[in-house]
Amino acid sequence: MSPMHKLTRRAFATAAALTAAALVTTLLPSTAQQAAQTPIKIGALLSLTGDLQAYGENCLKGIKLALDQINAAGGVLGSPIQVVEADDQTSAQPAIDAAQRLVNVEKVAAIIGALGSGITIPVATTVTVPSKIPQISPASTAPTITTLDDNGFLFRTVPSDAFQGVALAQITREENLERLAIIYINNDYGKGLADSFKAAFEKRGGTITKSVPYEPGQASYRGELDQLKEGDPQALVLIGYPENGAIILRQALEGGLFDRFVFTDGMRSPDLATQVGADKLEGSIGTSPQALTDSKAYQIFAEAYKAAYGELPPTPYIDTAYDAAFVLALAIQKAGSTDGTAIRDALRQVANPPGTEILPGEWAKAVELLKKGEDIDYTGASGSLNFDENGDVAGTFAHWTFKGGQIVDLKVFEPEG
Repeated sequence: MSPMHKLTRRAFATAAALTAAALVTTLLPSTAQQAAQTPIKIGALLSLTGDLQAYGENCLKGIKLALDQINAAGGVLGSPIQVVEADDQTSAQPAIDAAQRLVNVEKVAAIIGALGSGITIPVATTVTVPSKIPQISPASTAPTITTLDDNGFLFRTVPSDAFQGVALAQITREENLERLAIIYINNDYGKGLADSFKAAFEKRGGTITKSVPYEPGQASYRGELDQLKEGDPQALVLIGYPENGAIILRQALEGGLFDRFVFTDGMRSPDLATQVGADKLEGSIGTSPQALTDSKAYQIFAEAYKAAYGELPPTPYIDTAYDAAFVLALAIQKAGSTDGTAIRDALRQVANPPGTEILPGEWAKAVELLKKGEDIDYTGASGSLNFDENGDVAGTFAHWTFKGGQIVDLKVFEPEG
């Protein structure tokens, strides 16, 4: 074989090797490319069973809607964002166990949840705060959360019951109710709201004849109801959750003890009319956190929800769950990192003024502004999300009623004083 022939064969082999290498490079992404496609995980610790199940599934849809919009617009830091679901069973210990799995096994960057204040608080103190993982509750309203020693890692997208108590006092006095009895679930949510409402109601000249806690899971609440009938109250204020609340309502009616009721956000469930009887609840009133439904931000959210899942249910916290997911993603994008402390520090930077207003769904716009180093200010579906030093937000409330077995909002308002 001639030297020239040998050279030609060697050149051909070299070219073939280079072509093969190029093909492998094309088919197998680089480490950087692979890393860019690794999902960023967000935990959703919600009540998918138990007393708050009526709200958990709908809240999860709100979260998924936000993350689907974000992924459709390019994801967070170039990666898809993924929700990891966990059921807190509406109970503290299962919630703690589920949160530990989210943090230690799933390696989530942050947690949305829980719903009940009596669940959110132990999860924060036991799991998320020690682990330096940001946690945003879309539904926990207990005033005690405001002063919790959380090192700044616990936020909420729903207003405190310190405000809901004032709102409830306002509508009950507007309805000319002067003497009320209170039964409340014996946890941080129930006691905090009962105390807030009592103070606000008495400030407006009303009288609370008696206030009694109840323990969930009992077969009978007749003993508590008998106590509450003393003092001749005009109506019963029920601060609780639907599962046990329905039992309390049925027994109050069957015993001829009460026939007029006042509710809070935890009882805003259309299933209640089915369980108790639509005619029995006709005209009952309640309050719940509610965005101004004529705002541009809310309407954008509502239309997107309808397109994805159908009609928006009348249960609360869907919009606040959506906002929790969206603002967490913005904070990760702003921080340029999934480090918990960096996310915590970025949350106020993307949700509070100054900055260009970002509305629900405007992910691409937000990313472009952040890349330019500009400030943004997210206006949520549930309203302004200006986190104060305690991670709290202000808010507006619905005055709602049961009409023909359906929940109907009579007005949305900001409480006076």
